[in-house]
Amino acid sequence: MPIPTFVLVHGAFANSFSFAPLQAELALLGHRSLAVDLPGHGFGATFPEGYQAPQDFAALAGAPGSLRGVTLADNVARLIEVLERAKRNGPVVLVGHSRGGITLTAAGNARPDLIDRIVYVSAWCPVELDANDYYAEPEMATVDPAAFAPALLGHPAELGLIRTNFRTADPKTLAAFKHAFAADLTDDEFRTFLNTFQPDENLDAGSASDRAQASSWGKIPRTFVRLEDDASLPLALQDRLIREADALTPNNPFDVRTLGGSHLRWLVHPEAAAGVLGELATY
Repeated sequence: MPIPTFVLVHGAFANSFSFAPLQAELALLGHRSLAVDLPGHGFGATFPEGYQAPQDFAALAGAPGSLRGVTLADNVARLIEVLERAKRNGPVVLVGHSRGGITLTAAGNARPDLIDRIVYVSAWCPVELDANDYYAEPEMATVDPAAFAPALLGHPAELGLIRTNFRTADPKTLAAFKHAFAADLTDDEFRTFLNTFQPDENLDAGSASDRAQASSWGKIPRTFVRLEDDASLPLALQDRLIREADALTPNNPFDVRTLGGSHLRWLVHPEAAAGVLGELATY
């Protein structure tokens, strides 16, 4: 039986480091995996000197970053390079989290032949709208982006990227981050994960041409892992994305699984998630 490779794609402000506990658990279950750093992430990220303590907010607001001008097309090109190499060794299960789902979808549109199964873990799978436009929809009414405003630095249009100060000591902002991403983690677990984030993210969240296409992406077997306590991508929105995708390709619907927990818990306590992924690694 051919051995599949799990290819893991991170979300916004994240990187391959966040998958370390999951990869350890997958390895202990006998599975092969690799975590991708999209352009400008991981060791390709920029951590300006002003980001270090004591922080220099004025300098940080204007410091250049490696993500300036990086597009979704750049993310897709990087991912396809990885998929082409992984596919030489057998089946590929492509797994994405959060904003990484936008890259998964666009890659599935471009090269469905490289993907044996595509897995969204509370990840964006835009079908009827561009990803950013869903924020105005009723399913996102409980999400308040303004709660993070005190942590935003500089002007995105001038920087050519989004910059967020995850090293803030402001208790209200930290509480907003924890509520959105990790309400069910301990304070130590939450702060540890926050310190794996990088300050910058690219601006390009895709357009209509990057939404799921029935003729390509729609042919790939797919799974959606719902996170039922996710406050940043609420369950109602996850379910809407599933419904829209299933309506697009009713003969190839999502295989739907559900895990308890917040947006980040499955990465900190990965045993259940690794078990679900392991069930999908059969060919």
